[in-house]
Amino acid sequence: MSKTLEFTQELVRRPSVTPRDEGCQELMAARLRQAGFTVETLQFGEVTNLWARRGSEGPVLCFAGHTDVVPPGDAAQWLGEPFAAEIRDGLLYGRGAADMKCSLAAMTDAATEFVAANPRHAGSIAFLITSDEEGHARDGTLRTMAELTARGEKIDWCVIGEPSCAQRLGDTVRVGRRGSLSGIITVKGIAGHVAYPQLARNPIQRFAPVITELYETPLDQGNEFFPPSSFQVVKIAAGEGAPNVIPGRLDARFNFRYSTTWTYQRLQAHVEALLDRHGLDYDLRWHLSGEPFLTPVGRLTEAVSAAVREVTGLVPELSTGGGTSDGRFIAPYGTHVVEFGAVNASIHKANEHVAVADIDRMKDVYRAILGRLLGTAG
Repeated sequence: MSKTLEFTQELVRRPSVTPRDEGCQELMAARLRQAGFTVETLQFGEVTNLWARRGSEGPVLCFAGHTDVVPPGDAAQWLGEPFAAEIRDGLLYGRGAADMKCSLAAMTDAATEFVAANPRHAGSIAFLITSDEEGHARDGTLRTMAELTARGEKIDWCVIGEPSCAQRLGDTVRVGRRGSLSGIITVKGIAGHVAYPQLARNPIQRFAPVITELYETPLDQGNEFFPPSSFQVVKIAAGEGAPNVIPGRLDARFNFRYSTTWTYQRLQAHVEALLDRHGLDYDLRWHLSGEPFLTPVGRLTEAVSAAVREVTGLVPELSTGGGTSDGRFIAPYGTHVVEFGAVNASIHKANEHVAVADIDRMKDVYRAILGRLLGTAG
């Protein structure tokens, strides 16, 4: 059994349901300290963040990720105990196995092995690890990046260990993510008897054409890097508690996943103009989870693609698919960000797993990235 597989099991056995870390970061820190990294913990509220760095010069290549996991859900749906880190038929099972404790173990071992073989490497190697990615995501990477920037530390390149691959390790590298903008709306009406609609104003009737138009009118056609932007209603509620009463209000929540074709300001203005055109009386609040980002083809994407091809034999697709990630908090500082990690088919599900054989291959990819970017001292 490889040491990186054993390390992954050790991490999975820590039930670090968000925002808890349960000592995972200290396990990583102990290995990094032995390799000459300066390690510090940045604690914000309940959230534990690890910042580690070896070297004082640029460029800075940072490995980023999270130790927190989503709850395991119904334990009866699992083949075994969700945090037992058991191996069956070549697969390591456990909550967080794929998302993303295998990546954390592989990154750590790749860095320590690389440093042992290249003690005078170019630039600096860093780690930014949080326990607040699966939860509110306010006291984790977002706040840590602000803290690092305030004291003058800059990250040039960032590799996030999110599970990026679709079917086989190496088939996908993420080079960007769509933005996520949610609207929370109350549409005001006038309650009344269903037999006398002329004396009431039904907010459902008023809001329905707006939803229809948002669904049926494409926001854009996408572009070379992003699929078309999308709109979804995720919650809608109205009613006065009786079947013969027209409701006096409607509450709804909707979400846009949008490309770099839009800014969140333009998207907000687009929706508000639509609501006004339909004559709605409404209150609307906006929640921006993250703006879209895209890392251009360049030294980082080329190094990662070459490393993946070298280790796996696959030419990865450069994708911007999926939901949001903590890359949305790192890219705005001018950092080039990519994501590479395990196959993501089982994440957030019962019986989450990662192929045992993929764990060491992930480590080899991360080490090859280090070699291509920092292998020669300046």
